Amino acid sequence: MNKKLNTVLFVLGATLVNMVMMILLFLTGFILYGAFLAPRLPPEVNSIALLILFIGSIIGTYFLYHRIMGYLSNKVNWDKYFSPLFGRGPSRPKDE
Repeated sequence: MNKKLNTVLFVLGATLVNMVMMILLFLTGFILYGAFLAPRLPPEVNSIALLILFIGSIIGTYFLYHRIMGYLSNKVNWDKYFSPLFGRGPSRPKDE
């Protein structure tokens, strides 16, 4: 496989992992909320709690993904296996 195909497959795989992590975080929070907090709170709070759970799962996924990428960047030589997503910009002439 060439670098461009590796890059495309990595981006697709990383997106899938990111979405699965977000769903798992949301479902875990939803189950914990439903088991412990929902019976004690008024029903009007449920919609706000779901919104907070959703935003919290997005933020939690960001931090988890950032940690995983930091770990992988120490283990994998990115330049060897992947091509840059965005090409180098046009070189600007140096001012003399």
